Amino acid sequence: MGLVAVPVRRPEIVEPENELAAMVAATMQSRQTILPKRLIAPGPAPEQLAMILNAAATAPDHGQLLPWRFVLVPQDARFRLADVFGAALIARDALATPVQIGQAREKAYRSPLLLLVVVDGRRGDAAIDLSERIVSAGCAVQNMLLMATALGFGSALTSGQALKFDGLRKLFCLAEGEQPLCFVSVGTAQSRKLARPRPAPPEFMTRLPAVQTVAPVEALHSFYSL
Repeated sequence: MGLVAVPVRRPEIVEPENELAAMVAATMQSRQTILPKRLIAPGPAPEQLAMILNAAATAPDHGQLLPWRFVLVPQDARFRLADVFGAALIARDALATPVQIGQAREKAYRSPLLLLVVVDGRRGDAAIDLSERIVSAGCAVQNMLLMATALGFGSALTSGQALKFDGLRKLFCLAEGEQPLCFVSVGTAQSRKLARPRPAPPEFMTRLPAVQTVAPVEALHSFYSL
């Protein structure tokens, strides 16, 4: 018998009493994905980019491996990424039209700031699994997104089939064991969507029972239902 969903009352949002906690909560709640095509100039100034990257450095990192890195794609190099995006589409679909190829290439020019996230599965202690390294990279990226939000910028993560294209690996000179995880885009939000509903803790948390029951796992209740 697997986990059984138990309907519970959605709790009211608790306002933090601490001023710093309230600021952090407000930043987290205001973060939203802004599509790269809606991210326009100006992007982060050099000192703001430094703040965004320094935020990444605070991510948890088992073994202090630094198993991730970021590659900046400046405007004067976007044409090289555009070529790769176009070639990746042709490799997947030999019948792609010139319009479709142009649309694929255009994605390389979106957002003032564009970074590729790279995870190294072999750096340092081999006993530290790739999954831990990816989690560390995810924490670093989330810290960056939150700092960008605090600075007033919009941001987004993007992936896609081009990340699996060998030409992209060659363009970014990825070593054996490294894999491209996603792109991070940051810029001024041209427009924003209405904030989407966020899941409440009862929707994603259950509790392990203290005593083993007849069933392998009995219906687990969120702490909000106790």
